[in-house]
Amino acid sequence: MALWGECQGSALYQVRVHLPDATVKCSCPSRKFPCKHALALMLIAAGQPELVPAAEPPPWVGEWLAHRVRAIEQREQKPKKASPPDAEAQARRAGQRLERVREGIEALDLWMQDLVRSGLASIEVAGSSPWEGQAARLVDAQASGLAARLRGISGLPRATPDWAGELLADLGRLALLTHAFGCIDDLDAPLRADVRQLVGWSLKEEDVVAAGDLVEDDWLVLGQFVDEDERFRVQRTWLKGIRSDRVAMVLQFAAGTAPFGDTFAPATHFEATLAFWPSAFPLRALVHVRQTVAVAWHDRLPGSDSFAAFLLDAAHALGRQPWLGRLLCVVRDVIPVIGQNERWSLVDRDRAAIPLGGTGTWSLLAISGGHPIDVAGEWDGRALRPLFASAWAERITWSRPAT
Repeated sequence: MALWGECQGSALYQVRVHLPDATVKCSCPSRKFPCKHALALMLIAAGQPELVPAAEPPPWVGEWLAHRVRAIEQREQKPKKASPPDAEAQARRAGQRLERVREGIEALDLWMQDLVRSGLASIEVAGSSPWEGQAARLVDAQASGLAARLRGISGLPRATPDWAGELLADLGRLALLTHAFGCIDDLDAPLRADVRQLVGWSLKEEDVVAAGDLVEDDWLVLGQFVDEDERFRVQRTWLKGIRSDRVAMVLQFAAGTAPFGDTFAPATHFEATLAFWPSAFPLRALVHVRQTVAVAWHDRLPGSDSFAAFLLDAAHALGRQPWLGRLLCVVRDVIPVIGQNERWSLVDRDRAAIPLGGTGTWSLLAISGGHPIDVAGEWDGRALRPLFASAWAERITWSRPAT
């Protein structure tokens, strides 16, 4: 079945509509599809069918319809099931990529050795070009994870008074990663998965679910950070399982101003099943199934009672997976303190302190009023970046996310 007609505009336009697959064609110069002439014809046929009598199609319609029918027949004759993947070709491509990655890592190792041999002072005045050049070579070698780590290190020179020590430590961790990749076949499967992901191999979400590390729990949303660049935004949301005591980091990406795929409100909790990426210390996860909607949290934060307890747990985590860049720290009954040179720290009940970073320090002081509070934050090995804090008074909890 088809509709056709002629419309007098700046010229006489010929309009055709093939009803079985709603394909239209018009001789007008409009770049919109379907054009207003085709839409008008379909509206008339739907609302006033008496104005569109049955008739034999003229040649300019008949030829077009014959072409449409042949196209549909050819499409239907194609096999609906995709041909099975060529295992030999897949293995060949995997081998080629592995060789490229190895060559990129060899070049990186040589570059780091030259950097340390010549002294870190040489990189202090070199700017970002040496780092960007080496990172670009790693991207070409399909080792994007290493390239990202190298770009993250590039901002350390001259950033802090003790930048040389921090840079040397990060270069050491990077060298440990390249060494681990060199003997990857000798690693246990979970650590092997970590090394592959850190170098640049990625897993699809369905593969993460199929890996089978599924945890059903009541998950408390402790906060989130959003990092932005010119093209993408990356959101890290930290969750903690109330029953399992498991920590999860949900990583989401969005282009430009597009919304993230899932929404998490700090200081809420919900029942869900999370799927964790394979790892020697599983941390990254995705929400596989939500069982309930999120509701407000009105209890104390589940966490450590001292920094010593948290740091012991952090040491165990790094012993299993030494490249963890961030860990969730939840500690109870701590007081924010500002010291000399406006350097902030948190002090626990044992009078131990760790430095504070980020921009939420004054908010912590306002929430605490000089009294102990519960705080959640990201620990990067150097400072704690506040995520969330709750204060207690007369058995009533009031809370707010730290900025």
